[in-house]
Amino acid sequence: MNSFYVIRLKKLKRLLFLFVLALITATLMYVENSWKFPVFSTEDGPKAIYKGDTKANKIALTFNISWGDEKATPLLDTLKKNGVQNATFFLSASWAERHPDIVKRILKDGHEIGSMGYAYKNYTELSPEEIRKDLALAAETFKKLEVKEISLLRPPSGHFNKEVLSIANKYGLTVVHYSIDSNDWQNPGVQKIVDNITKPLKGGDIILLHASDSVKQTKDALPVILKELKQKGLENVSVTELISSGTVQTKSVH
Repeated sequence: MNSFYVIRLKKLKRLLFLFVLALITATLMYVENSWKFPVFSTEDGPKAIYKGDTKANKIALTFNISWGDEKATPLLDTLKKNGVQNATFFLSASWAERHPDIVKRILKDGHEIGSMGYAYKNYTELSPEEIRKDLALAAETFKKLEVKEISLLRPPSGHFNKEVLSIANKYGLTVVHYSIDSNDWQNPGVQKIVDNITKPLKGGDIILLHASDSVKQTKDALPVILKELKQKGLENVSVTELISSGTVQTKSVH
C-alpha cells in the first residue's frame, strides 16, 4: 500500500513539473510574440503603427531595401506582371542615392516610398542629434531624387524607442512596423516564405519583405503570395491607404 502512494506521488510530481514547464514555455512564447512588435509609446504621445483596420479586406506589402544591386528590379518586374501598383518600399537614402534609376522605376510603377533614414544605423544606438542629422540627410537626399511627400519611416534594423518616436514625429514622420514577418532574408525556402505570410494573414496586416541582395527566394515566392491574397479576398494597398481610415493598431512595451 505504501509503495502505491509513493508511485502515485512520483506521478503527481512529474505531472506538476510538466505543467510548470509548459507554463514557462507558453510565457516565453507570449513574450517573444509581443516583442515581435517592439512599439514604444506614451499614453498621449507618438505611436508606431504595425497594423491597419482589421475589418477591411486590405493588406500592405512592404519591401525594405538597404543594399545591393540585383534583386530590386526583378521584384518590381514580378509586381508589375501581377498587376500590383501600390506596394510600399522603405528605402535607405544612401542606397537610393546610388540607385536613382531604380527609385524612378519604383515611382513610375505606382509604388509608395517610405524612408529608412540615410546611413542605415540602429537609431537606438545613436544620440538624438545623430538621429536628427540622419533623418535630415535622408530627407534632403529624397528631395534631390524628386521623391515627394515622404511621411513614413521604418527605423533602420527595425529598432526604436520612445525617443525615436518623438524625433520622427517632429519631422512629420509616422513610424511603421509590421504585423507579419516573412523572414525571407533567411532564405528558408520558397514555400516557407509563402507560409510565413499567408497562414496568419488577415485584413489590416502589414507584411515585411525585402528587396536587398540577401534575398534569393522572394521573387519566386511573390507570385504565389499574390495568388493567395486573391483567393482570400484581400486587396493590397499602400501603407498610407491602409492606415488612412484612422482605425489602426499600435502596441506599447513598458
